[in-house]
Amino acid sequence: MSEHRHRRRRKHGPGKGGGWHLRGGSFGERRNADYRIALAGNPNAGKTSLFNAITGQHQHIGNYPGVTVEKKVGYVVRDGVTIEIVDLPGTYSLSAYSIEEVVARDFVLNEKPDLIVDILDSTNLERNLYLLLQFQELGIPVLGVLNMTDEAEAQGIDISSDQLGTILGIPFVKTVGNRGKGVEDLINLLVDAARGKLELIGRQVNYGRDLENYRAKTVKDLTSDSDFADTINLDWLAIKLLEDDENAIAKVKQGHQNADDVLKAITEY
Repeated sequence: MSEHRHRRRRKHGPGKGGGWHLRGGSFGERRNADYRIALAGNPNAGKTSLFNAITGQHQHIGNYPGVTVEKKVGYVVRDGVTIEIVDLPGTYSLSAYSIEEVVARDFVLNEKPDLIVDILDSTNLERNLYLLLQFQELGIPVLGVLNMTDEAEAQGIDISSDQLGTILGIPFVKTVGNRGKGVEDLINLLVDAARGKLELIGRQVNYGRDLENYRAKTVKDLTSDSDFADTINLDWLAIKLLEDDENAIAKVKQGHQNADDVLKAITEY
């Protein structure tokens, strides 16, 4: 069973080896909550409708620090469990090419929510799954929401949530957010997750033997700075460095005491 299956909120205390520890960050003080969820999804996937349906009037709106991107936080209190839900900006990826992508990516990396709930447009599943797979790269538990299923069915699209869940190794639930259909099922799943009754595994994507070997070597190089290693998921960072991701390279240059050696080793693979 993954360590993510059941955890109570701590205010601080980073873990070791780049794992998903719980730590305060620059996104503002959280209220007392047993469980923290990040609500994510592509633009126009119906995320806002679901956020409003789940949280009702128990929400407040502000901005993320240093930017004008709106930040919405809501709460669900059910069966003695308080769940905080942070509505991330709608984004197609975590590539950090836009301010919305930077905000979403930095929130997940720095704040380390207990669970990502990814809202998918069922009429355009292939495109929407790209973001979900990027969340899985991070090794954090993900729950998939197949939203707008009524529109998909009207187009003759029939998605088996069970089969999709088996393939990707995560649970899925079907909803029609703007009509409230499936919302109660989703809330029940969130409560089960918070109470440790839903098995959620932080599964990482496997890229094959050669790339996985390069990833392992890069992770080993990154662990040469233990303080840096405590601040980020090293498996995810290694893949991004191998992709020559500018944002990932900048993180290493700014924070790793052996940055030159780490980056030089990658160029030799």
